[in-house]
Amino acid sequence: MDEAWRIEVHGTVQGVGFRPFVHRLATDMGLRGHVRNVGGHVVISASGSVARLEALVSGLKASRPQAARIRDVVVTPGKFDAEVAGFEIMESEASSGTTREIPPDLATCADCLRELSDPANRRYRYPFINCTACGPRATIIESMPYDRARTSMRGFEMCSACAAEYHDPADRRFHAEPIACASCGPRLRFLTMTGEAALQAAVDVVVGGGVIAIKGLGGFQLVCDAINDEPVSRVREIKARDTKPLAIMVRDMVTAGALADLSEADRSLLAAPSAPIVLVPRWQGVLSPGVCHGMLDIGVFLPYTPLHHLLLDALRRPLVVTSANHADSPMLIDDVSGLDVDGVLTHDRPIVARYDDSVVRSFGPRSTTIRRARGLAPALLRLPAAAPPLVALGAQLKSTFTLAEGDRAIMGPHIGDLSDAQTLDAYEAALDHLHDIHGIEPANAVHDLHPGYLSTRLARRWPSRVAVQHHHAHVAAVAAEHHLEPPFLGVAYDGLGLGDDGTFWGGELLLASYTGYRRLGRFSHAPMPGGAAAVRRPARMALGYLLGGETTGGPIPEGLTADLPDREVIGRMIAQRVNCPIASSAGRLFDAAAALLGLCDVNGFEGEAAMRLEQEAGAFPGTEPLAWRLERQGGLWVYDSVATLRDLLEANADGEPVGRIAAAFHATVAAVTVLLCARAAAEHDVTRVCLSGGVFQNRLLATDVLARLTAAGFEPYIGEQVPVNDGGISYGQAAIAAARLSSA
Repeated sequence: MDEAWRIEVHGTVQGVGFRPFVHRLATDMGLRGHVRNVGGHVVISASGSVARLEALVSGLKASRPQAARIRDVVVTPGKFDAEVAGFEIMESEASSGTTREIPPDLATCADCLRELSDPANRRYRYPFINCTACGPRATIIESMPYDRARTSMRGFEMCSACAAEYHDPADRRFHAEPIACASCGPRLRFLTMTGEAALQAAVDVVVGGGVIAIKGLGGFQLVCDAINDEPVSRVREIKARDTKPLAIMVRDMVTAGALADLSEADRSLLAAPSAPIVLVPRWQGVLSPGVCHGMLDIGVFLPYTPLHHLLLDALRRPLVVTSANHADSPMLIDDVSGLDVDGVLTHDRPIVARYDDSVVRSFGPRSTTIRRARGLAPALLRLPAAAPPLVALGAQLKSTFTLAEGDRAIMGPHIGDLSDAQTLDAYEAALDHLHDIHGIEPANAVHDLHPGYLSTRLARRWPSRVAVQHHHAHVAAVAAEHHLEPPFLGVAYDGLGLGDDGTFWGGELLLASYTGYRRLGRFSHAPMPGGAAAVRRPARMALGYLLGGETTGGPIPEGLTADLPDREVIGRMIAQRVNCPIASSAGRLFDAAAALLGLCDVNGFEGEAAMRLEQEAGAFPGTEPLAWRLERQGGLWVYDSVATLRDLLEANADGEPVGRIAAAFHATVAAVTVLLCARAAAEHDVTRVCLSGGVFQNRLLATDVLARLTAAGFEPYIGEQVPVNDGGISYGQAAIAAARLSSA
């Protein structure tokens, strides 16, 4: 006897071809009924034998579309219209009270690439080819549920051929909302040319050494030949980016392997549907020196839109492909008239939401997300407790926000540093957009302790606010991502975050839960001469440690510091404590070490000194640590980092290779970290350790600390889907606020 089931499927199930997949699966099983989008999930009403209905439920997870992510399947027996003869896809309907999930944009699939290069196919060389398995999603969705009429494709009426595919259950474009072809879809334009002529003209400009802007999925990008010095220099001028490496897009995996030393993990990341920029060690050779500016790592990615594929196929060379915005400003999504380029390859499909390219880095079998954006955001994350509707506003640098309700969190895309009105406007626009799409009306705002952050000021718009300490948020983000039960140890190493004692923290050991923490250890204090100026100029930080740092080892011999710039002036600032805020920062310690080894005088971009220190260290694996001291002070374990810097200076004076000293410095920090955790574990019987903070973007340090902790019997975790840098702060804030508010 037949039964009727209502099956609700929650997760990323809209915009990934899920309804057509259900239609094919149910039809093949001989079931009657229908499937529709309801709010942010999918509802299936099906009638048939119990065996076939059970097979349908099993098949939903076993053979789901690649980009779909199923979180819950809820089955409810119920009445069903027995007169329905077959299985249908019904019109979507809106619904309140459920968290809606929208899929990230998806890189062009293999089937569409075959059609793109097939002269017999009607979409041959059409730069906006897509299907249910690939194409734009988050960047075109205007509202939910996800239907063409609620996207920026609503202005393009389907031609008869596209309409036939769209309504054909046997076609892989069945209900592909961005479906289009050259007859009815978006079209390219370059200067006065359109279509194929526009593409060829743009290619000719790049071949001739020019710089063009192209309209990508989530914003405009600058493109030039990555081998030619002159256009690479022009891109740097346009972006006002003096030293930070530029990302390189290559045609295929073979070319990527010719430019960089790729591990199997790197290859998997490059080929993923998210198509992120992957940071990998580069080979010396082909590329213009201006691309990496002396850095050994390079950001490589594969083409992820049909337009990118067509450009790379025509040019047959690596290209600089980078966002077309000035440094620290938001991506451009409409007006690019102020760009000093040789032409703009644009099109007439509006960009609804701004999404930069995601950036990831592998270390061993694991990987960590440096920037969570296109292809990764706004995929849903879990929280450790059910939260009332809230918005977590993040920090100041690498800003993101997180919207949360229940145990579900939607982390918005990377926006940039909240340093000016432009970036704040972009931040608020992205927040408003995802707020509307996901239907979350925050009743609470969560913010950092620092009162000067723009994100903290933004929180004043909500009457109910929750303040969260910066490093507690770092640690909670890792714990929540890995679904850890408290308590856990948190190792938070970053640049700066305001501590609850009014000083700047950044080298911290915490015993934490989601509702609170206790500080167990820290790096020794040092003054930051000039405040922010010490962040830009690592030599100032070196003098802060050597002339005013907290130590039990006595003063540093003057001869070892005589060559540092402005020693007398900075020395007087430190002695008189004039504009010298105190910090216990691992990030600032790395800066000091780089300056003392002559590797970086000025941080041209955040983390440059530490990155140069890391790359010098890479050639000397297995180096023994420098001297160090760990002592008990005021109830805390304190690492005396001045002792390490003293040994570093003496080794340098003795003529030790800079790379070996840099490697020894890394080994020292790793050894200190494990001993800090061992002391804490002995006192509190906790073995789960969460590593977070921007310093753990350092592959050498992260790999060493993870290996040492594992060998010592700990269970170490690090952020993988959620950035360990400040881009993950908002998610950690949301996890903490959810736990606090649910237990209140």
